Amino acid sequence: MGILIKNGYLIEPKTKKEDKFDILIEDGLVKKIGKNIPTKNHKVIDCKNKIVCPGFIDIHCHLREPGREDEETIYTGSLSAVSGGFTTICCMPNTEPPLDNKVSIRFVYEKGKNSLCEVLPIGTITKKREGKEIASYFEMIEENAVAFSDDGNCIMDSNVMRRALEYTLLHKKPIISHSEDENLSKNGVMNEGFISTKLGLGGIPKEAEEIMVERDIKLAKLTGGRLHLAHLTTEEAVESVRRNKKQLKNITCEVTTHHITLTEEAVIGYNPNAKVSPPLRTEKDRISLIEGLKDGTIDCIVTDHAPHSFEEKESGFENAPFGIIGFETFLPLCLKLVDYGMKLKDIIYKITYAPAKILNLDRGFIEEEKQANIVIFDPDIEWIYTEKEIKSKSKNTPFLNWNLKGKILYTIYNGKIVYKDERFLK
Repeated sequence: MGILIKNGYLIEPKTKKEDKFDILIEDGLVKKIGKNIPTKNHKVIDCKNKIVCPGFIDIHCHLREPGREDEETIYTGSLSAVSGGFTTICCMPNTEPPLDNKVSIRFVYEKGKNSLCEVLPIGTITKKREGKEIASYFEMIEENAVAFSDDGNCIMDSNVMRRALEYTLLHKKPIISHSEDENLSKNGVMNEGFISTKLGLGGIPKEAEEIMVERDIKLAKLTGGRLHLAHLTTEEAVESVRRNKKQLKNITCEVTTHHITLTEEAVIGYNPNAKVSPPLRTEKDRISLIEGLKDGTIDCIVTDHAPHSFEEKESGFENAPFGIIGFETFLPLCLKLVDYGMKLKDIIYKITYAPAKILNLDRGFIEEEKQANIVIFDPDIEWIYTEKEIKSKSKNTPFLNWNLKGKILYTIYNGKIVYKDERFLK
């Protein structure tokens, strides 16, 4: 029995199709997109006044397996992801041990096959994420690695970064850079400024990011290699990308939902769930990130979902690890961009087709005879994000008990309903 999605308002980013359409799903594929498709022996989902779009794609998350299964597993991460509308997630390699060889990449990919959404592994740039010796890219690609990153660590050696970018000319997978000068950020725990001084906390100056963004862009220009800049946070970093994108076509970048929503003020009170890397910046920086999304400088939005145990996060602000969870709050935080003049169709593009293009994935669209990865949401539903809503193993979020607007109702992966919120369905 197939699934017939009726009366929904379709926003399709690849073809820019936008109108009321029915969608017929059979055998895991989209069989027909049209008007008034007749109901036969199909399961009908009435989507009147609902938005239908491709499943979300996150190209920057952390699933902790192998090594820290107490914080998250590939399966629990997928459970959290589908509740947030994701059908494809790409996990970073800073596990224990790191994903720096074909065996570990194969482990994650095979585990992902038994999850609720597509899980694609990102391999390390360097062996053991030490920033010294290039990892075995081609072996990892054979096991389905989709990109390479030492996320959490910056490649401080410019020659190593140069070689990594040169390799992209052969394997066509982007290098995802955590651009942060570790000499400047050393011992810092939040944005450097008035608030860090007032709280007596070590600061991370914005220049730590801006210097390395400039370096990475210059190396991308030198080599012609494919560079993707992770989680931009500062006004000057956005401006560097904006200026250089006019000449260079081999640079892309991303922003997280927390950096477009929160500022360094969230740290006041020594809130460990506002401790992220790179840190939350100023209101001026936050607005510049939104402007970067609106004018196309910033290509996509990610979660940087980073689960941690309660004990670690409550060990004192300076000792607490960086990172927060992000799958379940993703949609309503993205929808806040509407208040800043961003169109809904452009937001959907930034979280579906755009990230897929960065990694050359055949995803992020709804097309006949293609895999049925679809999300249905109501942008007007208001709800409270309580601990009961959290599907992740971890609870480290600054958005707990926030009133949010916009709710995922169905997530369909490979033609199967993998998430359904009965509370908001008649």
